[in-house]
Amino acid sequence: MSNLKFAPGRRAPFFKDVADEKWFDWRWQMSHRLNTLGELADVLELTESEKKALGAKSLFRVDVTPYFASLIDPKDPYDPIRAQVIPTDREMVPFQSMMEDSLAEDRHSPVPGLVHRYPDRVLMLVTTQCASYCRYCTRSRIVGDPTQTFSRKEFEAQIDYLERTPQVRDVLLSGGDPLTLAPKLFEEIISRLRAIPHIEIVRIGSRVPVFLPMRVTDELCDMLGKYHPIWMNIHVNHPNEITEELAQACDKLSRAGVPLGNQSVLLAGVNDSVHIQRKLVQDLVRMRVRPYYLYQCDLVEGSGHFRTSVAKGIEIIEGLRGHTSGYAVPTYIIDGPGGGGKIPVMPNYLISMAPGKAVLRNYEGYITTYTEPDDYNPHAVAPLEAQIEQRPEPGQSGVHGLLQGQEMFIKPANFDDVHNRGGGMHRLRADETKWKPLGIGSAPDLIEGESNAPPAQLPSGEA
Repeated sequence: MSNLKFAPGRRAPFFKDVADEKWFDWRWQMSHRLNTLGELADVLELTESEKKALGAKSLFRVDVTPYFASLIDPKDPYDPIRAQVIPTDREMVPFQSMMEDSLAEDRHSPVPGLVHRYPDRVLMLVTTQCASYCRYCTRSRIVGDPTQTFSRKEFEAQIDYLERTPQVRDVLLSGGDPLTLAPKLFEEIISRLRAIPHIEIVRIGSRVPVFLPMRVTDELCDMLGKYHPIWMNIHVNHPNEITEELAQACDKLSRAGVPLGNQSVLLAGVNDSVHIQRKLVQDLVRMRVRPYYLYQCDLVEGSGHFRTSVAKGIEIIEGLRGHTSGYAVPTYIIDGPGGGGKIPVMPNYLISMAPGKAVLRNYEGYITTYTEPDDYNPHAVAPLEAQIEQRPEPGQSGVHGLLQGQEMFIKPANFDDVHNRGGGMHRLRADETKWKPLGIGSAPDLIEGESNAPPAQLPSGEA
């Protein structure tokens, strides 16, 4: 264990008589989660807004582990941990662009519980249950609802899809939270994935180490160690969530060979501060956890009061880049509403460009010029590139396909129909080749005097 220590987690007075063997038993923590107004009032001084929300019947599920509830200052209504797991009546206020499935995950789902948004990787939802429930949850439409959980038949359909989709090399297990599953079932899922030859990486997205660090047992780490490469992203939003118990859990996972990253969400009134974010990322790297993503809060129902401006996120990255270690700076992400996927957003460090020159600025405002080589041949790598297996990206090559010369346009759906203006074929429109560029789909000669193979058939370029 590292010599860098963190403060141990507190134990609320209500739990002072609980024996240590129970308190540090993850099953005891799960079976004693707080979810009613009366139970939470035993630990916290609830506000009228919280009481109103806890009395509502249609609100997103509430469950808080005794461990995590004990980290909350019971007298502080603005406590940053409290805001994340205790509902207020602000969740009932609708806002513009609010959606049930803001990322359109269900639209990208070939079988229930599987989201195939990107070419070579899939999101595999294995449960709808969590140790505790974040009030800004992107999947609140299904998470926390036991009637929405995934059946054995649906699991087999997920595995079948993965087995017959060789372009998939990376599977992210999420939910809900995979670490809340029964240990035997959790191992079965990982072993079934590892048996598929073209799946190279298995990732786990989990907030259990934060809500329930007791779950990270030696047995869990030994099991994960049998199926490497396994990667894991945890979810810490504020330095107050980082305790000695979390640090020990992360240390166990790291020693078991599991690389750790952190995904956080930018939340108004919780962590929308450069100084809080700097403290957070620096504490994370002390635990050997790499800050990975900082998400803009999604447009999901009930989360309106958590949303910040995009400018706030850019300001935070500006206050991290150059001001702390590069590997402590996460990528600021807006997950495109409607299913656009993760879009990185950052301050602009490239000021201008001209042939052979790039003008850049650093975090201090220092402006410099990079001189580009005048003899660089970007096609010289082609003979080496031919030795690398190229996995298919059917219909998803995007801007990269334009840069590679596969297409010259990306057109909206029905673009051609709209611009035909309802006209039929006539003598001036009979030859469609005159508005199609020559050479698209075949690269230029890579070595002087040699010709290229005939171009492969390529998608139409319509999105």
